[in-house]
Amino acid sequence: MVRKGRYGRFIRGLFTIVDFLILNLTYLFLYFLNDSPDDFFSRQVWFMMNISFAASCYIYSNIHSRRVVFADRVVLTAIKSVAVFAVIFLASLLFLNLENIHVLTFVEFYLIFFPLLSSWWLFSRRMLKIYRNKGFNFKRIIIIGGGTVGLRLLDEMLEDDGYGYRIMGLFDNNENAKAISYYKGGFDKIDDFIKENLIDEMYCTLPDGEDNLVQRMIKIADSNAVDFYYVPQFGRAIKRQFELQSIGNVPILAIRSNPLSKTINRVIKRAFDLLFSTCALAVSPILFIPIAIGIKVSSPGPIFFRQKRTGYRGKEFTCYKFRTMRVNNESDKLQASEHDPRKTKFGDFLRRSSLDELPQFFNVWRGDMSIVGPRPHMLKHTKDYSALIDKYMVRHTIKPGITGWAQVNGYRGETRELWQMEKRVEYDVWYAENWNLMLDFKIIFLTVWNAVKGEKNAF
Repeated sequence: MVRKGRYGRFIRGLFTIVDFLILNLTYLFLYFLNDSPDDFFSRQVWFMMNISFAASCYIYSNIHSRRVVFADRVVLTAIKSVAVFAVIFLASLLFLNLENIHVLTFVEFYLIFFPLLSSWWLFSRRMLKIYRNKGFNFKRIIIIGGGTVGLRLLDEMLEDDGYGYRIMGLFDNNENAKAISYYKGGFDKIDDFIKENLIDEMYCTLPDGEDNLVQRMIKIADSNAVDFYYVPQFGRAIKRQFELQSIGNVPILAIRSNPLSKTINRVIKRAFDLLFSTCALAVSPILFIPIAIGIKVSSPGPIFFRQKRTGYRGKEFTCYKFRTMRVNNESDKLQASEHDPRKTKFGDFLRRSSLDELPQFFNVWRGDMSIVGPRPHMLKHTKDYSALIDKYMVRHTIKPGITGWAQVNGYRGETRELWQMEKRVEYDVWYAENWNLMLDFKIIFLTVWNAVKGEKNAF
């Protein structure tokens, strides 16, 4: 039997020590950098700084222990952690009533500390994934139930070795489960298997109505000091995220609301859109003028292509693009294909480089679109696909974008088959339900990166 590494349990503590090391090194750096240190660099302030950060670390202590967390969530958590730390620290400084503390020193401290902390958290997550990919710091897992939910859970856990899940076995009394490669036997084999294989966690995916069996699994987990998790069965049909709430002692699962339904989030996103689009439009003549000349030389017709598309809450708006095709009567019905004869040579270049989308910054500035969001579809597509794809209109609960989560994951361009549009909708809905500003930054970076390296679906 292969035993786990002995030091995995110390990772969280070690990473937290590095957090404090970064904090204090930032403090020392400012101390030596400052020619005339003020009261900010006193023992009292140093002590309160560490105490305040300890409180923030306690609130966000799971950042170093969660196995599945994406980069944008890491940075967002860093923002929240540093913000809480700043509030507690500032309150403590006001309590100490120190008069010789310059606001600029306080600001400088956080301008250095936040980038260092967030960079360290991202780097540590990467190191941890590499460490786990080499077979260390893993959790031994067994799954109870080989139905739809059990298989979905299995697939998610196997998606990335960096999560640190080692599937030791799957158990079910159903004969069909024997075809699963991880199958180890029926429910009567679980107790002995746990004892022989040092199992850490048990995930129960049994269907509703198996209450006695679930209770039996909980008893086995308790008697072997194994963490028990119950996976609700609505996961067979519903792929949305839920929040756990309660009424008294009764647990309730609520469908997670759209983050952009909150006013503060809408204000943040709109402010970013205005800032980004204003900057883009301010420098736009550098690209717009040569592109306009190229379009005019390549074929007769207008410089801009205007098309009615479906926007926020199903409202129609006029979407602007650089014209990439010869003037034709099928632009509102037929998608562009890879070897579309309607495209001009210059227009094909604009499409492959995504430069044809630049005029949409005007749509963003006007408020019809956002920098990041589901791509707006022509009215005919909205009519056709809304009747074919479940939750198609959910993608319109937020503003459409110049780029989106579906596009950076490979679902852009022509949709020849229904499943391609279904995947695009799936990614769009996921974005709407998981929005945060760091995710927008990530999508913008990936969009630029994909444009530089080239995309096979950009045509």
